[in-house]
Amino acid sequence: MKKIAIITGASTGLGREFTKIIRNKKEIDEIWAIARHQDKLQRLKKQLGRKIRPVPMDLSELDKFEQLKDMLSAERVEVLYLVNNAGYAKFCSYNDLSVKDSINMIDLNISGVVAMGLVCIPFMPRKSHIINIASQAAFQPLPYQNLYSSTKAFVRNYTRALNVELKDRGITATAVCPGWLKTNLYERANIGAAKATRRFCGMNPPDKVARKALTDADKGKDISIYSFYVNFCHIGAKLLPQRLMMELWLRQQNINPYSLPSQQ
Repeated sequence: MKKIAIITGASTGLGREFTKIIRNKKEIDEIWAIARHQDKLQRLKKQLGRKIRPVPMDLSELDKFEQLKDMLSAERVEVLYLVNNAGYAKFCSYNDLSVKDSINMIDLNISGVVAMGLVCIPFMPRKSHIINIASQAAFQPLPYQNLYSSTKAFVRNYTRALNVELKDRGITATAVCPGWLKTNLYERANIGAAKATRRFCGMNPPDKVARKALTDADKGKDISIYSFYVNFCHIGAKLLPQRLMMELWLRQQNINPYSLPSQQ
């Protein structure tokens, strides 16, 4: 049986760091690197070597999961790692996004994570790992980033509950909740909205977040949090009322929700 890892959003950022680390694991024969752009995946393979198998897919399209299931069924494989990293954010108000863009974010950030798990779990042996990328944004409601934070809250809660349900199969599921990362997420997230996230406190290196996530997954933890700052925010979100947490967030971002956009 060929032992593989499947990593979505593998071509850049945090996904690329997971790919770099997991390719060095002796038990992994092949990494199925999933992303939208074939050219970026080919560059990844050229940089990281023969273990990388490019799998170009847009995971906001549900028919792609049947395609992936057929690929897994056609080969004798065991999935030792599933890293659900694909996803994106938009920094803006609810009415800055079209219905299509809003639903697309939900489809990729939520439906894609669930579908990948449902497809891959039947091919996962005992002691394998599901690593779902949530976010510090999952800890509380975030005005002017409301859709993204809500999708990540789903990922966090879904993953921790899934970890319990998979205990009888010997599979662990870990929700990774990083703070701001030094990746290109911001280029896609910034659409020039009048009211938007612009201050990024506690920026973290993605390689260290990935390494801690894999260590926590090996320990069987259902959540992985990197850095003192993010742990502090996690505790604060547990202790303080959500209304107060939202007020603190707005002050940090210097946003007045009662002013007209032209006054920002």
